[in-house]
Amino acid sequence: MKYLYIVRHAKSSWDHPGLEDYQRPLLEKGKKRTRYVIDYLQKHKVSADLIISSHAVRAKETARIIANGLNYPEDAIKISKEIYYGNSDGLFNHFYDLSEEVDSLFMVGHNPTFTTFANYFMEKSIDNLPTSGVVCIEFDTDSWEGILEVPRKTKFFVTPRSLRDKLSRKK
Repeated sequence: MKYLYIVRHAKSSWDHPGLEDYQRPLLEKGKKRTRYVIDYLQKHKVSADLIISSHAVRAKETARIIANGLNYPEDAIKISKEIYYGNSDGLFNHFYDLSEEVDSLFMVGHNPTFTTFANYFMEKSIDNLPTSGVVCIEFDTDSWEGILEVPRKTKFFVTPRSLRDKLSRKK
């Protein structure tokens, strides 16, 4: 099995109008909300064999938070400007050079591209991949080659809000 985790960056700040869009940092609220997602991933024993992130500050910060939560080395995060500048079709190019040893791939990036990308794989489409949201797609294959043609299913779609609401219902 191969697993693709499509992750939208955490909530970012608009407080610095002089910054270029790719330079915007995360809000503390965004970092905190990502903790719900990390807890979920840890509880479900998710691991990362490779994390690829947009070069934008908010995406790299989100990738680092996830890496730390999953005991993945920060310095092994691969940075891709194509994730920031590209479209959903361009994201498929990241599959072509993957080692077969990579079973669990995290891609961290932006909307609207990531919602479109996630919908390509999902049985039931979503209107929006919220900040810190994660879609996990499970592929019934041992190879990334031909990944677009193999059977797949949505393993989960989680957001900080859905996880927080679930926790509050348990109380």
